[in-house]
Amino acid sequence: MKKILIVTLGLFVSLFAQAKKPTLMVVPSDVWCVQKGYVQKVMQGKTEITVPDYKKALQNDANLLLVISKINNMMAERGFPLKNLESVLKSLETEAVEASLLTSSGGAEMAESISDQLKRVAKADIILQLTYTLNQTGPKKSITFNLQGLDAYTDKQIAGAEGTGAPSFSAELPVLLEEAVLTHIDNFNNTLQKHFDDLFKNGREVKMAIRVFSDAKMRFNQDFTIDGHSEELSFLIDEWFAQNTVQGRYSIADQSENVMRLEQVRIPLFQEVNGKERAVDTRSFANNLKKWLKDKLNMESKIYVRGLGEAWLILGEK
Repeated sequence: MKKILIVTLGLFVSLFAQAKKPTLMVVPSDVWCVQKGYVQKVMQGKTEITVPDYKKALQNDANLLLVISKINNMMAERGFPLKNLESVLKSLETEAVEASLLTSSGGAEMAESISDQLKRVAKADIILQLTYTLNQTGPKKSITFNLQGLDAYTDKQIAGAEGTGAPSFSAELPVLLEEAVLTHIDNFNNTLQKHFDDLFKNGREVKMAIRVFSDAKMRFNQDFTIDGHSEELSFLIDEWFAQNTVQGRYSIADQSENVMRLEQVRIPLFQEVNGKERAVDTRSFANNLKKWLKDKLNMESKIYVRGLGEAWLILGEK
């Protein structure tokens, strides 16, 4: 009996050690960037908006580098894989020229915000958004922090921790931050892990839109035949989602002869490709539908990525 118990415990520990953890990336919050003046003006359509300038913040605020490094170290010590903000920004710069040239044959540019680009390149599961303030009363210093865990695909907050550390006469900023965060970090991490475990069980939530180019020769209310079964294109696509989402979970938010919009689409985190496990994101999931349409209906289509959690599939041209 004792041997069975030891073996069972050993198996549990082994399985726990192999459990997958979400990939994280720490970024300064929008509020912190605005307060410090690390912002830039960009045009979104015809509207000028203010967005964080992470590169400017990292280049001009040494304290920011220190606090991000400290949070990264604390998470790494607890087994969480991390993406470094500075490295991701450099990757973004190298792809900027290529992205600017990515258009459809009709001239439509890829629509993606700076924040969406960052998330897509990082491919982090959860964004840790950090706000902090250094307080000083006489010779004593303390730090007040707010750490938010945001699902990178939906921007929904899934975990949060905030507080003020004990005042200190001599502690440096990273030490003050560690002392302030330490009492909250385990509960915060447990919440992150529960969310990630839910994604494994129920799938990652994304949005998709399926459209047709104006000159395309198909519409969603047209009948098509697949494997001897004739049905409107919208119903055929609906059935594909039923078969390929996790537990058949998705909803059709809008549908006309020219567009289908789907929300709360639960896609698997991983899929097997050529005998190897690969991560699934919105783009690769949309590509599965693209290949199915090509295989079954000889229908060409083009994928547009609109951030990490949304993709468009436009029918009618490649």
